[in-house]
Formats: sequence, structure tokens, C-alpha cells
Amino acid sequence: MRLGGRMAAAIEVLADIEARKRPVADALKDWGLAHRFAGSGDRSAIGNLVYDALRMRLSHAYLMQDDGEVALVYAVLLRQWGFTPDSLAAELADDRFAPAAPDLSGLATRNLAEAEPHVQGDVPDWLVPSFQAAFGDEWLAEARAMAERPTLDLRANTLKASRDKVVKALERAGATPTRIARHGIRIPAGDGAARLPNVTAELSFQKGWFEVQDEGSQIVADLVLPQEGQQVLDYCAGGGGKTLALAAAMNNKGQVHAYDADRKRLAPIIERLRRAGTRNVQVHDDVRDLKALEGRLDTVLVDAPCTGTGTWRRRPDTKWKLTPRNIEERLEQQRDALTSAAAYVRPGGTLVYVTCSVLPEENDRQIARFTAEHPEFSAIASLPAWDNLFGAAQKPHSADGTGLTLTPARTGTDGFFFCRLQRRA
Repeated sequence: MRLGGRMAAAIEVLADIEARKRPVADALKDWGLAHRFAGSGDRSAIGNLVYDALRMRLSHAYLMQDDGEVALVYAVLLRQWGFTPDSLAAELADDRFAPAAPDLSGLATRNLAEAEPHVQGDVPDWLVPSFQAAFGDEWLAEARAMAERPTLDLRANTLKASRDKVVKALERAGATPTRIARHGIRIPAGDGAARLPNVTAELSFQKGWFEVQDEGSQIVADLVLPQEGQQVLDYCAGGGGKTLALAAAMNNKGQVHAYDADRKRLAPIIERLRRAGTRNVQVHDDVRDLKALEGRLDTVLVDAPCTGTGTWRRRPDTKWKLTPRNIEERLEQQRDALTSAAAYVRPGGTLVYVTCSVLPEENDRQIARFTAEHPEFSAIASLPAWDNLFGAAQKPHSADGTGLTLTPARTGTDGFFFCRLQRRA
């Protein structure tokens, strides 16, 4: 496919997402199934156009003076992919599939600095107070960083391979060590139509040398401070990314219990555990199986259900679907998860709360509420653990050294919140 056909496809997918309110990944998959002539390079380029358009939807629309799908796709090419109006016109001159160009005058006459701050930051206007509460004067820079393309991050599985070994195996893909995470590997996001390598097709992946995991997720798993011989519960384990990291850090010694009530989310963990060579994990999908663990565990990790605002770079469609009601629903789920998980912590043990959100409602305020209602738990400082693990690396946001917030702008990762609570002995 030439560029015009790719643009037309992206416009079609964006219209489908808007009309049917469906996840971007589903819309792209269905388009690919219905257009099997499109090669992998075409599908990747179309996906890049769609994701780039959604990440910067507000600022694109402001400068184009048009929020339609055609205007958004043209804005991606002219603002992000390096085309000029003349070079783009030349590229599309004899392309019969190219969509007709919209009015481009706004790009030359409008100044984004004059737009409303939420437009400059590409965030819903009603979320600005939350961003200001979380980041103060830095909120706009944080918001802009969340509209950039994400890298592809991997974690070396130290049960089978060192980070250096994985980097060498993936050197053709541009793999380098991550800046903060001790076992992390990073592959650049690429520009324009460039596609990321399919690392799961690599023999080194099949051998279990590494897992795909954002650097921020690796960092918070490290901050749990799992020790050999401990009894640990990953209470909302999902697909098992953090479970695998905990098990590797414990060198297959002690026990990790991975629990999730959603069997569909939990299903991938079995194959991942097998490939990783993990032997100290028990998987549970029935809360009744955990009854014998009440009050006995050294550490309980609550990777709580949340709005996912920290993952907007990877799932930009969710940015525009989020509502205040969604936040209230997540807050209630978080309260339930924390209260339920706390029952498994032994006296003197730790309860670790993690979200992939940057909103204070789900993070610091949730911790304040929980500790007020459960005085046997108190939040303890996490910055000393950060310093011990990561040294001089750029520190995350933190109001008092207890709750830590990782972000694309500050730590170069997805957005994550981490807080450790200790139960009174």
C-alpha cells in the first residue's frame, strides 16, 4: 500500500472507533482481518497513524481547526512524521486512494501556546485539577509526555539469562539496557511508519530469557523487596508480569501466590510461568483457596484495578473514554481490594499498593483513607529503598517520600504509583 491507502485505512479505523466506541486494538484487528491484502508493514503504519492521532487528538484538532478523522491523520503526518504541506502533496499527487486534503491554514496561523492548557497537554479538561494536584507546576509537561510514543521494554529473566545476554541477542533490534530498572532492556519507539520488532517470535523469548514488561512495572516489582524464602501474595495478579518478576527476584525460593478473580485475565500466566522456568508460584482463581493464608504472609502486593491513566501512551483511546463515574467505580474496587488483601498480612508484614494511574484520587488519597480506617497499618518511606536499588537515577514524584509516582516525563516509564504499608507487629 502507498501512503494514501494507509491514510484512508487509518481514517476508516478512527471513524469506526468513534462510531462504535470500541477499543483501538479491536478496531485495528478487525480492519486487518477484512483487508488481508495489507502486509505487516502496512498494518503497522496504519496502527501508528491511528495511535498518534489519538494521543494528540486535542492539539491536532486545535491546529487544524477541525476534529474530523481526515484532519487528524493529516495533522499526524505534518506535525509528527516530518512532512511539509508541499512534500506531502507531492507524495500523494498520483495516489488515487489519498483522501482529499482538508484546510491546512491553521497549521501556519495558529499558535498552540495560545490554546487552553488542557489542549496543549492533550488531556480532558475535567482532569486538569487532578493533574495539578499530582504534579503542581509540572503538570503540563507531564501531560505532554503522556502523549508521546512509548518504547518497547523487556525484563531479562534472571532465572535463565543475564541482561547482557538478552541485549546481545536483540542487538539488531536496537536493544539497550534501561536507565533505571536493573534487569530492563529497551527498544526505541521509532518514528513515522517504523514498526517495532516482534520480539516474541525470537528464539531467546521462546527459551524464556525475557518477558515484555514496561520499565515502570519492573521498578515497582523491585520496590516490593521480595526476599528468598518469603511467603508473598500477588493479590490482583492478572497476566502475571509482576508475579514473574517477584519469583525471579526470589530465585525460585520461598512461595509466591498469584491470585485473580478474573480467570480470563489470569489465563496467560500458566504458559508464562512454564517458559520462565518458575517453580515457586501457586496460581489461584478462587478466593476460598486463600483462606489458610490469612494473617500469615510476609508481603501482599495489591496491583489494584485503576483507570490506567499511566498507560495512556499505549492505550490513548482510554484517555477520551474516561468519565468521573469510571473513577468512582475504580475507587470502590480499590477500597475492596485493599481491605480484602490486608487480611493476609502477618503482624509486622507489609502491604504494598500499586496502580498504573497518576491520579491522586486513586493513589495518595486512597492510602490516606485506608490508613485512617485501618490504624494497624502505616505508610512507610519508600525513597530509601529507591536509593538502595537504583542509586542516582532520577527520582519519582513524591510528596513525603512514602508514595512514589513514576511518569513518562520524570522516569521515562509508564505512570505507576507505589506505596508500602507495614502492619503493626
